[in-house]
Amino acid sequence: MEFYGLVGEKLSHSLSPEIHKDIFKELNIEGAYRLFEIPKENIGDLSKSLRTLSIKGVNVTIPYKETVMNYLDEISREAKEIGAVNTIFNKKGKLLGYNTDYYGFKYMLEDKDITVRNKKVTVLGTGGASKAVVAYLLDEGALDIKLVSRTKKQLYKNESRIDVITYEELDEVFGDVIINTTPVGMYPKIMDSPVSEDIIKNYDALVDLIYNPLETEFLKLGIKNNKVTCGGLMMLVGQAIKAEEIWQERSIDKKVILDIYKRLIIKFK
Repeated sequence: MEFYGLVGEKLSHSLSPEIHKDIFKELNIEGAYRLFEIPKENIGDLSKSLRTLSIKGVNVTIPYKETVMNYLDEISREAKEIGAVNTIFNKKGKLLGYNTDYYGFKYMLEDKDITVRNKKVTVLGTGGASKAVVAYLLDEGALDIKLVSRTKKQLYKNESRIDVITYEELDEVFGDVIINTTPVGMYPKIMDSPVSEDIIKNYDALVDLIYNPLETEFLKLGIKNNKVTCGGLMMLVGQAIKAEEIWQERSIDKKVILDIYKRLIIKFK
């Protein structure tokens, strides 16, 4: 039996155990996935605990994605660029850090045939999820990235393709894709949208990292205006699949992603 889990501060509503249980079943892996709620004052003991208990891998969520980087032996390129780790692989006692949110975002765009190369992209929010999105956009050759914050911030100063603006400046921005990385519109405040319908009209495609509800108010406004829309459930499944690929040191057929995604859609409806 192999042991895995999710590390965070408060985890009662996580879908991760259900997703990874499905992956274990699909791949015929004898594994268990548990929730590890750790108080902030104890997070420094994580690396010792993983080694002592021979836990093969863990995902990491709020508020520890940056903190855990201090306790790892190696960190992948994309995780370094993003400045956050959400997956740890205990490889024979050596702790390796990765960011699979990057790959989950990749999966969700590919699923809807949304391309960003040479496109003008607007990203709402500057938190941890935004960092993974921006890293992917830069790698994939986005032409221009408008990063939207409530206040002006000095971010990505050495990247000419990124311009940080406020929400008040969005009225004058037109682009190809707009991406919501904020929690605005998440359950239970499902009637909220991070931007108005007038802003949404200025884009061809809308992407929302939120997966509960499946169709946020932001996406509903996009559908109303005949835009291409993409919700966050595929990203959730995709980042979990990528974590398993790291832990199992093997590739996983895309059919597994789609099967799990379809089962979760039924659960939410």
